[in-house]
Amino acid sequence: MDGVTGGFRDGSADDGLFSLPATKPAPGAVHLPGHLDRAAQRELLDACRAWARPPAGLRTVRMPGGGKMTARQVCLGRHWYPYGYARTAVDGDGAPVKPFPEWPGEWARRAVERAYGEPCTAGYDIALVNFCGEGARMGMHRDADERSDAPVVSFSLGDTCVFRFGNTAGRGRPWTDVGLRSGDAFVFGGPSRLAHHGVPRVRAGTAPPVLGLRGRVGVTVRER
Repeated sequence: MDGVTGGFRDGSADDGLFSLPATKPAPGAVHLPGHLDRAAQRELLDACRAWARPPAGLRTVRMPGGGKMTARQVCLGRHWYPYGYARTAVDGDGAPVKPFPEWPGEWARRAVERAYGEPCTAGYDIALVNFCGEGARMGMHRDADERSDAPVVSFSLGDTCVFRFGNTAGRGRPWTDVGLRSGDAFVFGGPSRLAHHGVPRVRAGTAPPVLGLRGRVGVTVRER
């Protein structure tokens, strides 16, 4: 897939009643409501459905202590496992990881440029696609397995989630809860690059009907 050439809103989103401008829950962290229009959301979701198929498809992540993540995941570019990266799905079917296309990296750079108001030259090369079905959540964690300090960019599809954005010192307070809806982007870099964050709740049944999706898909783009 080549990705859409349009599909990005450069200004505020509109929820039908009020304008929804970008917000900054922490230094270096920016929430971009409605960043992807419906056409871009559908294109990204179609790509996610293709990436989720085996080999090296959607799998359940098992933590070193024996627990399992309730969100399921598929990776592009490099396969993430707790706590590192590999060229194959080492904790899945062992197949080579799917390649990272150029267009998600371009989408990520556009989001960073909108968030910070300056050019982004990051060489994004990996993505983690997380699917949260009914009852799924993600505990507080840091994206700390990359060598690069380039901003992380997350795109949301489907059901609205509560995205808990915390601090770099630990998993506890202070934190800010942000509602991420389908089409939203969230960028965090600079002093917030290693902030703890998680998804304590997904609001079932809130996805746009046109997507035909039950649950939430989060696509997190990073530079390794």
